[in-house]
Amino acid sequence: MTDTLLEGLRDLAEPAPATLAERVVDGWVRAESPLGEVYAVVGAHGVRLLRTAVHAGDLDAFLEGYRARHGRPVRPAPRAPRGLLPALRGTGRAPAVDLTDVGDFARRVLDATARIPAGQVRPYGWVAREAGHPRAVRAVGTALARNPVPLLVPCHRVVRGDGDLGQYLSGRADKVALLEQEGVDLSRLAAYAAAGTRLIGSDTTGVVCLPTCHHARRITAAHRRGFVSLDRARAAGYRPCRDCRP
Repeated sequence: MTDTLLEGLRDLAEPAPATLAERVVDGWVRAESPLGEVYAVVGAHGVRLLRTAVHAGDLDAFLEGYRARHGRPVRPAPRAPRGLLPALRGTGRAPAVDLTDVGDFARRVLDATARIPAGQVRPYGWVAREAGHPRAVRAVGTALARNPVPLLVPCHRVVRGDGDLGQYLSGRADKVALLEQEGVDLSRLAAYAAAGTRLIGSDTTGVVCLPTCHHARRITAAHRRGFVSLDRARAAGYRPCRDCRP
């Protein structure tokens, strides 16, 4: 069997109960990702920290920083946790993540961000609303800048309200690379941003969507209508998409 097939079969199995050692000692692994090698620290309840090797820098310093911050010993893990490798390859759902070290607001932000589909983006304001704090847009940016598990909680799919991609914790170039790999049409997105178009509506269905929603991408040019706001779209008789919830 190939290594990839063996990994896939192992990921189908139910995880074994955590041993005492696994409950008190975290493990770390190396893995490949679309951004190159990453380091992941895993506890009994899921992935606790993930960083690209480039962003993390020296491995020993990275692990020592983890020990100092979390007060937990960490040692090499015998294998990657179930689901991690397929998720990093883009062929499976994200594995369990452990967000117990972030506050309630940040957890809500990360939970909302985790629901953004691959190949789509959402503005910070959307995440704030979905997290139950519609006015906390700036705080959403701060929470995402501290995301302990990027790639698994896809903060690269969150953009500015004016349509600009914004920044990313390991650099804007990484954000561009990830979105391009997922099939986001960045040139079209930039054109919408330059034109002040925030939403796309279909004059055949009367539904208005965020520009990267899978419904919006199917609207032909002849039936595509751009809007600067949801209020303008509603005033023109359009209703918001139930999937992307603009």
